Amino acid sequence: MAGSGLKTVHLNLPASTADLRKLEIGSVVYLTGRVFTAREGVYKHAIEDGAGMPASRETLGLANFHCSPAASINSDGSHTVGAVTATASFRFARWLDEWLKLSGCNIIMGKGGMTSEIYQSAFVPNKAVYLTTVGYGTGALLGRGIKRVSGVYWAEELGLAQAAWVLEVENFGPFLVESDLDGKSLFERENEKIAPGIARLYEGTRPATLRRYGETDDKTDEVI
Repeated sequence: MAGSGLKTVHLNLPASTADLRKLEIGSVVYLTGRVFTAREGVYKHAIEDGAGMPASRETLGLANFHCSPAASINSDGSHTVGAVTATASFRFARWLDEWLKLSGCNIIMGKGGMTSEIYQSAFVPNKAVYLTTVGYGTGALLGRGIKRVSGVYWAEELGLAQAAWVLEVENFGPFLVESDLDGKSLFERENEKIAPGIARLYEGTRPATLRRYGETDDKTDEVI
């Protein structure tokens, strides 16, 4: 990221609150240590089904990646992990406050971020930050940072895609700091700069002749 003008941070895991306090929204982050994947299946099983966490905090780590890795368990018990592509994090919002308390996680990674309301209600009280992947197509790039699989949990119960994969990583990234410990959002900050100019950008243009079914700029016309 040399010459990009972006601040770059190399963070060792597990990160302390003091470490996270140094993160500024918009900074680039690379992680070294232990992360684990957990998405809808793990969240639901842990919280709604009452199963709790599949292993201790020391075993899983405190950095949760919303991801289904391209991974397999080989016949000899070893593991193969390739690309690790993030999934959209907004789907996890309803579980997050309880999840952060249950798991002890202070770093959540995923795609797309969440709203400032979620950051304020769930992340800030639990001293957690959100890191977002950088655009699309970075799964293979992130996969290069995985050194080994430490363990796999709930593979039989949930399947390989939804299982919790514990990964030892080195210079795992790049990620962007989307929310900091104060709950500020990079995306919302930048959207406030961009949104006022969008209407001016389209002034004088004709409406699209062909549209996808249900597509409209007028929310009152949306097909329900």
